Amino acid sequence: MRVLIAPDKFAGTLTAVEAAAAIEEGWRRRDPEAEVLVAPMADGGPGFIDVLAAVVDGDLLSVTVRGPLGGEVPATVLVAGETAYVETAQACGLHLVEPADRRPEDGTTYGVGQLIAAAVDAGAKRIILGLGGSGTNDAGAGLLAALGATGTGGSLDAGAAGLAGLTGVDLEPARSRMAGVEFVAASDVENPMLGLRGATNVFGSQKGVTDDRKPVVDGWLTHFAELADRKTADKKGAGAAGGLGYALLLLGAERVSGIDLVAELTGLKEKAGRVDLVLSGEGAFDFQSRDGKVIAGVAKVANDAMRPCVVLAGKVLIGAREMRTMGVESAYSLVDAVGEEQAFADPHGSLAAVAERVARTWAR
Repeated sequence: MRVLIAPDKFAGTLTAVEAAAAIEEGWRRRDPEAEVLVAPMADGGPGFIDVLAAVVDGDLLSVTVRGPLGGEVPATVLVAGETAYVETAQACGLHLVEPADRRPEDGTTYGVGQLIAAAVDAGAKRIILGLGGSGTNDAGAGLLAALGATGTGGSLDAGAAGLAGLTGVDLEPARSRMAGVEFVAASDVENPMLGLRGATNVFGSQKGVTDDRKPVVDGWLTHFAELADRKTADKKGAGAAGGLGYALLLLGAERVSGIDLVAELTGLKEKAGRVDLVLSGEGAFDFQSRDGKVIAGVAKVANDAMRPCVVLAGKVLIGAREMRTMGVESAYSLVDAVGEEQAFADPHGSLAAVAERVARTWAR
């Protein structure tokens, strides 16, 4: 049996690399002679650098940058020749702030700008940024400030709240500093930055923006966009990562699908053509999994190669009809198999146990 294991992270419990190892361990218990190919995946969010570092011939540059609430955080940039890869969540990720301490109106993306500056200082002429998992909602103003942009009457590096008093914005210093640098924004999000489908209203809740504050915060972002470039705020992907997509578009970035980019760099299509079965997985297999996420991307590659795709997930929250629409043959839940308490207490062991069960059905 030839198997390709290509999971996303299991958020809060396992990285994509760890999840792939657990699935392989469980599968080999049942089918020790299997030919197993491993390709941990990411869609641009947390884990982006870990996944790419395994397949891209480059060096990891360690830097310390400003976190979402001002404290210093460690981060890495993957530099391969004149191309650098940046995981924005390392500087502004939701995981960097404890739930009780989250202040999404104050969170800044300044540290992402510092990562970009470090990449340019290392000689990068092309910067590919993975967008996702952010705990910020500042329209990327902090990023722009770190690269030299200035504002009058307010603050670009004090989160969304700092945008309220702005009377003017000058982006030219940032654009001049980044002249000659190509930006690629890798994201699974196509939302604009403003309005009902924008960053605040769609993704604000998961960052801690309450419903009664959403109109206020969206108003701050609208005010900033009117000073900077209102038209760009309506473009696809401008709402990614709390508006980081918008800031990058202001710098001339090209937007691409994060999962498609990672799939290309990891050789997923070629690997899928060499196996009998493709396994993917993530923490929660739900309706959000359809929109540019890892499972949807892996399932498409598997279907294009005419191979079945099976999902292992912490929780399975969609039905068989929706799975088939995505190209997934079946899905297995850790919570259903071992119980929620055990799944969180021992995620590696639980995922391996479920993978062994899957092998009983699918190995031949």
